[in-house]
Amino acid sequence: MTLEPKRVCDSQVVLSQLVQLTDANPMGYGHGGVIMRLVDEAGGIAATKHASLPAVTVAIDSMSFFSPAYVGNQITLRASLNYVGRTSMEVGIRVEAEDVLTGETTHTNTAYCVYVALGPDGKPAPVPPLIDETEEERRRMEEAKHRQQIRLKERQKEQ
Repeated sequence: MTLEPKRVCDSQVVLSQLVQLTDANPMGYGHGGVIMRLVDEAGGIAATKHASLPAVTVAIDSMSFFSPAYVGNQITLRASLNYVGRTSMEVGIRVEAEDVLTGETTHTNTAYCVYVALGPDGKPAPVPPLIDETEEERRRMEEAKHRQQIRLKERQKEQ
């Protein structure tokens, strides 16, 4: 069975929400764990859209925080597929915080997450190839291929 390739833009996701008091620590900063949950949610939706199958998290490869999100900020998460293998997909997620009073926006963090599509039997299932249409998408795909090679080497060391 040959799967029809899909474009990066076909599965992109944008999630946005206000940072509430229940999302923050006593200093008024959004909890990293809350942001991590939203990152995983956005990435999982993008992977599921691409695969047209349920997708589960295999790894959160890297998550770097550059600046905080504060209570009252609107955080926006943008998720895009960077790379697909046979059953796995790397999704890059960028998070920005906007002060809704001033409009000032900061890049709070970036994450790379890996998901695997699951078939009806609950086992890994093939995913469609990814079409890169722009120089930016080609660059992201090459960088993701490199990260995948590193992941595979690390996995071999662990076995």
